[in-house]
Amino acid sequence: MTDVLLAHSFFLKNDPKQIEKMRPYPPLGTLHAASWLREAGYEIALFDAMLSAGEEELDQALARHRPRFVVFYEDSFNFLNKMCLEHARAAACRMSRKAREAGATVLAAGADVSDDPEPYFAAGVQYGLTGEADHTLRELLDILTGRLVQPVEVVPGLAFPDPDVPGGVRRTPERAFERHPDVFTLPAWDLVDAERYRTAWTEAHGYFSVNLVTTRGCPFHCNWCAKPIWGRRYAMRSAARVAEEMALVKRLLEPDHVWFSDDIFGLQPKWVADFAREVEERDARIPFTIQTRADLMTDVAVAGLARAGCVEAWLGAESGSQKILDAMDKGLRVEETVEATQRLRQAGIRACWFLQFGYPGETFEDILETVRLMRETLPDDIGVSVSYPLPGTRFHDMVAAELGNKTHWADSNDLAMMFQGTYQTPFYRKLRQVVHRDLDVRHKLRRGETSNGFQAELGRLAEDWLELGRLEATCRSAAPTCVTRTYGPLEAPDLSKPWN
Repeated sequence: MTDVLLAHSFFLKNDPKQIEKMRPYPPLGTLHAASWLREAGYEIALFDAMLSAGEEELDQALARHRPRFVVFYEDSFNFLNKMCLEHARAAACRMSRKAREAGATVLAAGADVSDDPEPYFAAGVQYGLTGEADHTLRELLDILTGRLVQPVEVVPGLAFPDPDVPGGVRRTPERAFERHPDVFTLPAWDLVDAERYRTAWTEAHGYFSVNLVTTRGCPFHCNWCAKPIWGRRYAMRSAARVAEEMALVKRLLEPDHVWFSDDIFGLQPKWVADFAREVEERDARIPFTIQTRADLMTDVAVAGLARAGCVEAWLGAESGSQKILDAMDKGLRVEETVEATQRLRQAGIRACWFLQFGYPGETFEDILETVRLMRETLPDDIGVSVSYPLPGTRFHDMVAAELGNKTHWADSNDLAMMFQGTYQTPFYRKLRQVVHRDLDVRHKLRRGETSNGFQAELGRLAEDWLELGRLEATCRSAAPTCVTRTYGPLEAPDLSKPWN
């Protein structure tokens, strides 16, 4: 009998967009929890849903391991879990029932559980672990196994059903944030079927990528960004510790590429320079990709990134309209995105942008400002989404009265407007398609690739813009949502320390 079966509920097969992208990553947060429990002497097994054929594989894992505890520990380092997608919640609830039927005590941790644990309790989960759950999990298991004699109510960061109120939830006080993440053990990479991931990557892209993380949390104020685990706090691992893990992964898994899944990589330019030195000293260099902010891409930071092996940086550009950036509390100027893109490109690093459309108050002219900025600067790639009000965000609070029955996207390709945007959902879905195609065509022009059907491609792009123009007239919302700020200007975060 195994002490603990750790699992998560993100099945790639349930998300059409992610199947098409085929960039699966192991559940890094789950692997951190596994090694953390191992260090405490627990026998651990893993059910990795990412590339699983289906929930029947959990049945097989339950029969094989006969775990005393099943912990659905979602990977908080994967942005897809911050989106609290309906397909993941539904899978977690179905599997929770299976685990209870198998006789296990069932726990759950992650963004959705932290926001709204009641649906999980209705499905058989007995304890919800809210916020940063590493310490909470170990303390709770120590109590439930009898290693520690005290009531569970003294454990910070717990939620559990209230027996006195049908559907009620009791919560213990919030757990203090771990300021020194170097205390946590390195992920239990041996539990991952690395060859299954390698095959998926190499068949789709010709290379193999794995994921690492250097920080926990993000201190910036973007009012649409969900922060259910760490809030607006952050803690940085030491550059030496990250380089040590990178060297281990290089020897153990032999990846061709690393994705640093930090919300924001490189909060301090000096840390990036130190990281480059530590990587060089350990011969740990692997080509890697990050996501970061334009205002952090100083000369020192970009030089350090290039030395350490960065090949691609994703910037949260969001909009070419300063009005919209300010409404989002982005704390960024449009020109900073242009400057960072140029600086990265000069260092040989691909500069890519995240763009977000549909924020309340955004007009067609604001959209065109974003398109003009993209055309003039030509980022190497873009990711396009629409404003998505997630629980716990200031943005959600501002539009809560406008939300209908749909509270979460079904999958990452949903792109549904859940409030009354300037336009309705079909317009934004077409806009994403047109903006992607527009950038592709302009890159081909820049490279001189104007033969072999290029004129036909230009014609299709022109038709797309005409169709978008028709939708602009027919998909306007009758009463677009207006937001009212109930707070004043926000101060820029203090990044002088390794934690806040």
